[in-house]
Amino acid sequence: MSNSRKVVVIGGGPAGIMAAAAAGSRGLDATLVEKNDKLGRKLYLTGKGRCNITNNADMETFIANVPTNAKFLYSAFYTFTNQDLIALLNQLGLKTKVERGNRVFPVSDKSSDVIKVLEKHLMNNNVRVIKGEADRITAENNHITAVHLKDGRILPCNSAVVATGGISYPATGSTGDGYRFARELGHTIIPPKPSLVPLESMEDWPAQAQGLSLKNISITVTDKNDKKIFEDFGEMIFTHYGVSGPVILSASSYMGKMEPGKYRIKIDLKPALAEEQLDARIQRDFAKYARKIFSNSLDDLLPQKLIPVIIQLSGIPSDKPVHQITKEERRTLVSLLKGLTLTVKGYRPIKEAIITSGGVSTREIDPSTMESKLVKGLFFAGEVIDVDAYTGGFNLQIAFSTGYLAGMSC
Repeated sequence: MSNSRKVVVIGGGPAGIMAAAAAGSRGLDATLVEKNDKLGRKLYLTGKGRCNITNNADMETFIANVPTNAKFLYSAFYTFTNQDLIALLNQLGLKTKVERGNRVFPVSDKSSDVIKVLEKHLMNNNVRVIKGEADRITAENNHITAVHLKDGRILPCNSAVVATGGISYPATGSTGDGYRFARELGHTIIPPKPSLVPLESMEDWPAQAQGLSLKNISITVTDKNDKKIFEDFGEMIFTHYGVSGPVILSASSYMGKMEPGKYRIKIDLKPALAEEQLDARIQRDFAKYARKIFSNSLDDLLPQKLIPVIIQLSGIPSDKPVHQITKEERRTLVSLLKGLTLTVKGYRPIKEAIITSGGVSTREIDPSTMESKLVKGLFFAGEVIDVDAYTGGFNLQIAFSTGYLAGMSC
């Protein structure tokens, strides 16, 4: 078979799998190169191991959830939509369900089931999967000729798809190789930075509540001009360095040009109660524990780990008898529970980020094919490109859509 029929896809994540299967479906000789023992290592981690495959929203909502280079994705999103993906997975035997925020998960709640059907998809389309680590991509007369592996093997081809991911979660194989391949072939790399990443706080009290997970809280993020830039409702967790969890990860992607003290997070621990209702609730608890001291009166109201923190921040002496607490002190407590505030020091390291923002410049990629504008037969798919989205399945859809488009175009 001539090289003109050969496609080599580098990277066995969602973008690479979809690219290789799409190429194979067209009768091309498709080879998928993956350096890990298993395909889809990063897929295992998404949605806390349950795999948030995509989102059930309409395409305009998808575009609205992509803060970086959204217009570049129009062709990819419309060529292979979220509904196309769900239909394909269902056809391959994976049942899906829709949860809060239109997030789509496998009914089994197992990311391994998603990977199984994607492997079946590769097999159905005669894709050859080989374990190996790509070292470089060569081109002659501005046209791709081969992918060279570190073990010395050479894979001649007419098209190569770079689907190597970003540099977040390096343990899954995302170590920035794709940036190097692209740069060596003349492409511009927008400096990578973390997105959907835990946050460090300037305050040290979160360490006292380390490991505490809170559900049904709401957060509001403001900048130094007190302008509201984000709000959300859901789950979060306190850590030794600050905060993490779904609402925090989402918030992080709204924080541009990070600098210490630029952003503040206000946590409403009781969003279901208005201040007056919360005050009435506290008065009932204080009546119940009237003979106790302040530190022993909050068990019904707060998780155990948070009680010392709230006492400290309230300024109310922990040993003050409950019946002596003033109306003013009670109001301070209400305000604190409705607006527990943290100052953001910065992002956690990029290796802890769920995704990477930055990558191969979209100006140098044809959005209707995912082919390089600089080198014939060179394609890009997924996180290696300078596109990223908020949480909720949008990033995985970017991977599947760009991968499909690249595989259908090469």
